Amino acid sequence: MITLNVDLGRRSYPIFIGSGILGTSGLLTPYINGRDCLILSSETVAPIYLEPLRAMLGTSRTEVMILPDGETSKNFTCLESILDLMVEKKYSRDGIVITLGGGVIGDIGGFAAAIYQRGVDFIQVPTTLLAQVDSSVGGKTGINHPGGKNLVGAFHQPRCVLSDTDTLRTLPDRELSAGLAEVVKYGLIADADFFSWLEEQANGLLKREPAALDYAIKRSCEIKAGVVVEDETEQGIRAILNFGHTFGHAIERCMGYGEWLHGEAVAAGMCMAARFSEQLGWSSTDDSQRVRHLLTRLNLPCQPPPLNPGDFMAAMSMDKKVIGGEIRLVLMAGIGNVKVTADYPSHELLDMLSGQFIR
Repeated sequence: MITLNVDLGRRSYPIFIGSGILGTSGLLTPYINGRDCLILSSETVAPIYLEPLRAMLGTSRTEVMILPDGETSKNFTCLESILDLMVEKKYSRDGIVITLGGGVIGDIGGFAAAIYQRGVDFIQVPTTLLAQVDSSVGGKTGINHPGGKNLVGAFHQPRCVLSDTDTLRTLPDRELSAGLAEVVKYGLIADADFFSWLEEQANGLLKREPAALDYAIKRSCEIKAGVVVEDETEQGIRAILNFGHTFGHAIERCMGYGEWLHGEAVAAGMCMAARFSEQLGWSSTDDSQRVRHLLTRLNLPCQPPPLNPGDFMAAMSMDKKVIGGEIRLVLMAGIGNVKVTADYPSHELLDMLSGQFIR
């Protein structure tokens, strides 16, 4: 088992990464202070992994809530149902929420924990690659709003993260590829050598070779933890973690949440960001081609769906990085080097979008 630490002072927590660690006696016990525990999971995940998790909790008074699969569960109605259960069962402030599933479950469960009685503890047990490398680490929690992705939420750090790589064996191929999009992102924003390693190991990752997946998860978490420690609440550098996301979130909103997987939208968004960076002269044609080639090898889309450029710009204007009405983008200055900026001609962005949506 690999243990990484997210060093945030009194909010510090470990990330446990390993094969077969779900069900390990005593691993979660130090992070559960009270007797009341709510496990939040999904229809697909719970039948496979709920019992090994319950076996780790000893004599805790445990309730279970199962939500429908998919992005459409990340809404006010489901959030209210979680809070209603906690109130009904008289959970006190020493209760804990444990999220067992992908990014949707982690986000909404973490948000419920953040706002119930002004904050109770929670633990992340991510079972998808995307959640293991990205959404379970860093304390971002929330739900979607019809006006935009993740517009309602809070920063609330987990007590610990338990990533059992064996759960990836049951992950559908499409969701594995979606998770790899976020892995590629880490190479593009911070580590050119890691990006090169991904180019060499693409086939092994798709074949779910344990050594390749273990390293990809470890390095991704190291990079994200380093950024989060430097800027926990996204006042500055943490925005680089959203490379490809401004475009990607707009795709998700315009298409309807759940039509494209989040990682698929991010993959197309990273290609759009790379193309725009090249158009502005900030990165090379070779860089853009490497991005597209790797994502294509990982069975990810590099082209957005056919959408109206004006509608797409309107969706982008609801991005959380918008300040003073200016759409700030994370753009490439080469592989492994990005910057957050609004310093680009707005007509150039519209021109790029118009070209992207022409078939």
